[in-house]
Amino acid sequence: MRLHPADFPNVKVLGSRIHLADVPRVVSLIEQWVEDYQEDKRCRQIIVTGFHGIWEAYKDREFKTMLNSADLWIPDGIAPVAVARAKGFENVDRVPGAEIMPAFLKRANEKKLSSFFYGDTKETLTALKENIARKYPGHRIVGTFSPPFRTLSPEEEDEHVRMINDARPDVLWVGLGLPKQERWIHRNLDKLKVPVAIGVGACFVFFSGKVQRTPEWIGKSGFEWLWRLLQEPKKLWRRDIIDAPQFVMHVIMELAGLRKYD
Repeated sequence: MRLHPADFPNVKVLGSRIHLADVPRVVSLIEQWVEDYQEDKRCRQIIVTGFHGIWEAYKDREFKTMLNSADLWIPDGIAPVAVARAKGFENVDRVPGAEIMPAFLKRANEKKLSSFFYGDTKETLTALKENIARKYPGHRIVGTFSPPFRTLSPEEEDEHVRMINDARPDVLWVGLGLPKQERWIHRNLDKLKVPVAIGVGACFVFFSGKVQRTPEWIGKSGFEWLWRLLQEPKKLWRRDIIDAPQFVMHVIMELAGLRKYD
């Protein structure tokens, strides 16, 4: 049976539309889009984020429009799932990028699909490539690239897109961090000759072994943010200590009907 994002229920959180899916169906949809690309030649964008992306979208209307225009937006964190449950949705859960990637790699390992990894450092990408080659020897890594940690010129960005297109991956994984990775994919969507492009944030460091992923029971209990904060306090303190309480306040107002969000 063919899948379509419109078949997935969705929930609006502060004006952002989040699709409520699960890992197996998302991976099946990715594989379907890889097959469809032979005919339609269209690159699909998948957003994978929780409260951080929703909050950035709330603060920036142009960014919200950009994220809502993606082909699929799935909840990486517990926040949108909690809102969905509060609005009456049942049997919904997080769909973390750190679960989407291995599930796809397992499928790709069997069907000889390929990936390109764009982002993070050369050291992270080397370790990532070695770990994937060891665990999923049937999966093809057709390229990795660590772009400079600065604003790229249009010429540099075009060259990177050409490099990715020449490698002809089935899936492009972008690990530049939100919102940079989402803006990069959206800006280059019409130029990318790739079936699917996915922004996966910290997944590269998880798979490289540089940062330990949150244990499953902690993630399901809603405390992944605390685990990540303790591991990377300099990177995450502002998001979790300053932004998160403001986000919760706005969500409470939305759920209580005190304020509407477009």
